[in-house]
Amino acid sequence: MRAAFIILIGGLSCLAISCAKDSPQPASIPGQLTDIPEGFDEIKYPSGNEFNMARWMLGKRLFFDPILSADGNVSCGSCHKPHLAFSDDVAFSPGANGAPGTRNAPSLANVAYHPYFTREGGVPTLEMQILVPIQEHNEFNTNIVELAEILSKDQSYIEMSQAAYERNPDPYVITRAIANFERTLISGNSAFDQYYYLGNKMALSSVQKIGLDLFFGKANCSSCHGGFNFTQYAFENNGLYESFDDPGRFRLNRDSADLSRFKVPSLRNVALTAPYMHDGSLLSLTDVVEHYNEGGKNHPNKSSQIKPLHLSEGEVIALVSFLEGLTDYSFITNKLLQP
Repeated sequence: MRAAFIILIGGLSCLAISCAKDSPQPASIPGQLTDIPEGFDEIKYPSGNEFNMARWMLGKRLFFDPILSADGNVSCGSCHKPHLAFSDDVAFSPGANGAPGTRNAPSLANVAYHPYFTREGGVPTLEMQILVPIQEHNEFNTNIVELAEILSKDQSYIEMSQAAYERNPDPYVITRAIANFERTLISGNSAFDQYYYLGNKMALSSVQKIGLDLFFGKANCSSCHGGFNFTQYAFENNGLYESFDDPGRFRLNRDSADLSRFKVPSLRNVALTAPYMHDGSLLSLTDVVEHYNEGGKNHPNKSSQIKPLHLSEGEVIALVSFLEGLTDYSFITNKLLQP
C-alpha cells in the first residue's frame, strides 16, 4: 500500500518540492514522509521542530545545497547520496577544497532513531550534529554564523525560513530545518521487512532464510546488530586492528577503556554502503563476514562478542545473501528524497 501511495501522489509532491526555490509556500503534507513502517518505533520530534512541509522543504534544499561549504562545491548530499542509502562509496569523502575526509560516511537511513551522533557518540541531538560537518575543516570548513549571513542575502531563503520558523535564516533555522528533513529518511521496506513484519514468506530466498537463521543464531550478529534498526547503538571495538590509528570514543572522554571503540552502525541497506568500517578498509560484505568469521585481531578493548564463528563457505555466502536482503529499494528510489 505504501508503494502504491507513493506512485499516486509522488508526482504532485515532487513538483511542489522542486519549485521550492521559486515558491516557499508549503505543499500538502505527503503522508509517506512520516509514515512509520511495521515493527518500528514512533519518531520523537523535539518541541519547536515538529514536522511540517515548510520546514521539510527548507531542510531538503539546505541538505543538497553546496552553499553550506567554504568553496561552494560540497553539500550534505555530496557525502550522503540517496541512491547509496544516504552514504558514500569511497573510504573517505572529500570535503571543501578537496580536503581529505577522516572517517567513512555512514548511512543516514533511520538516523531519527539514533540516541546520539558521530562515531564516538559525543553529540546528543540531530540538530546539534548539523554543526559538526559545517565547522569541520575536512568537511564544509565554514562558520554557521557566516553561513546564516549568506543565506540572509537570498530572498527565497528568507521567505522559506519565515514560512518554516517565522524568523530569518540563522543558526537556529539552519540546524533545525536540516534535522527536520533528515528525520524523514525512514527505511523499512526491505525484503526482510516484507518477510518478517508483513508475513510474506516468499520475500526472502531459501539461501537468505538460512542466512537469517545464522544472523540470529550461530553467527550471533544480532548481539550487536539487534532491534528493528539492526543496531543496539552501543560502542564496541571489533578487533579490526591490533592498533588503531583512530582513537574512537577515547577522543571524547579520554577513558582508556573506550580506546578505539565506535558506535555500532545499523545494517539496514548495508549492501549499498561499501566500503565498510570507520575507515572504509573492508571493501565487500564478504570481507566483513570473513573478518568476524576469523574472530578479529587482538586488541585490549575488543568486544567479548567477537570470536571465531567457524562458518563454512556456504554459510558465509548465505549470511551475505541475507544482509543483501536488508536493502530497501523503495527508499533509495523515492523521488521525494532526491535533489
